Amino acid sequence: MTKLSVNLNKFATLRNARGGNNPDLIKVARDAQRFGADGITLHPRPDERHIRYDDVREIKKVITTELNIEGNCREQKFVDLVLDVKPDQVTLVPDEGGQLTSDHGWDTIKHKNYLREVTSLFQQAGIRVSIFVDPVQAIIEGASDLGTDRIELYTEEYAKKYLIDKEGAISHYRTAAKRAEELGLGINAGHDLDLHNLGYFKKNVSSLLEVSIGHALICDSIYLGFENTIQLYKRELK
Repeated sequence: MTKLSVNLNKFATLRNARGGNNPDLIKVARDAQRFGADGITLHPRPDERHIRYDDVREIKKVITTELNIEGNCREQKFVDLVLDVKPDQVTLVPDEGGQLTSDHGWDTIKHKNYLREVTSLFQQAGIRVSIFVDPVQAIIEGASDLGTDRIELYTEEYAKKYLIDKEGAISHYRTAAKRAEELGLGINAGHDLDLHNLGYFKKNVSSLLEVSIGHALICDSIYLGFENTIQLYKRELK
């Protein structure tokens, strides 16, 4: 079964909007696991506008499932955090400064020397590495050359096209996943996956190991409740 990693960034955004510690992210992390999440994803950014670096360190102490830290590995502060916390997985994302949200994958060919170096650095520390990529065969082949353990398919394009043309939306991802399988890469996915499009994605990418979902899941939780929403997302992954 594909694992569901719940991204807690939006809970942190809500807390930061008023200061103080409401909602308490430690409690949220514990509850997410208790409600059935297979993992927790945290994406600290340099300006700490949602998840703070200290949040990552404190949440690591209460994680009993998997911890996935994602972010811009070109920031030395991020690299130092990952090596200090030693999560189960680090997802390398090519964010730019001040970027609202992740909106593209790595060019694994152009940045191959740097990515090979940082991938090796994290793997030597015992951390599984996943590289955020677009569903392009040459980019996935480039990721394989880096020695990464997994790729994370950037799924915004799929989500945008899904309601118009399901087959057209999934075709590139199905092809990309098949190539990744052939190369021995594990496959994760994330960005704009929700209760409407997740089941179809899983059906067509049968080797999918993990999805990381935050924004849509937390929006659904406002109406449906946090525990119920986690279970609804997991049902889509069966």
